[in-house]
Amino acid sequence: MNLTGKIALVTGAAGALGSAVAKKCAEQGARTILLDVVAGFAEGPGERLRVDLTDAAAVEQAVASIGDFDVVCNIAGGFDMGPKVHEITDGHWDAMFDINVTTLRNMLRATLPPLVARGRGSVVNVGALGALQGLPAMGAYTAAKAVVMRLTEAAAAEVRRQGVNVNAVLPSLIDTPRNRADMPKADHSTWVRPDSIANLVCFLASDAAVDIHGALIPVQGRV
Repeated sequence: MNLTGKIALVTGAAGALGSAVAKKCAEQGARTILLDVVAGFAEGPGERLRVDLTDAAAVEQAVASIGDFDVVCNIAGGFDMGPKVHEITDGHWDAMFDINVTTLRNMLRATLPPLVARGRGSVVNVGALGALQGLPAMGAYTAAKAVVMRLTEAAAAEVRRQGVNVNAVLPSLIDTPRNRADMPKADHSTWVRPDSIANLVCFLASDAAVDIHGALIPVQGRV
């Protein structure tokens, strides 16, 4: 999964998974460009761009300022438990779709055309293993992540003949500081490590995955 000579964009780089992916891309030889709305984010190697990924114009401007790139790791996203489906508020629904779907749509809109124009490139998105089915108190989240997975499949079918790969990883519970704080009594040793997911993301971004299109790869750990 060598990424030497590639330029990789990593969104959500301020988060636990995003920073792990950025670090792994750099370790594999990529020049990394980290995008997030948070100021002063992500220690370690990589250029940083502060951008609101829910703002389509801002995303277009940021991507245009970068120039050529080879890899897009769409790690930005988020999770919140919600109420029952019939009790979901507009605010909760919009929040889940903004952070998980709108951010992805804006990145795909800005990055797929230049990749297609170059005739090569890789896009890796983040779905959710739990969104393969509806779950109680997670209606808005699983609906949003289901959209991410369908967009991944659709985009892959649209650009694979132009030399661009689009795939997604589907993590289960990720071992992050926030998840540990929310579930202090859980067996954290069974959760998926961000570094493990980052390894898979980098594989899908590498030339070794050139023939993989539209894959939704579960990363379950031992949960």
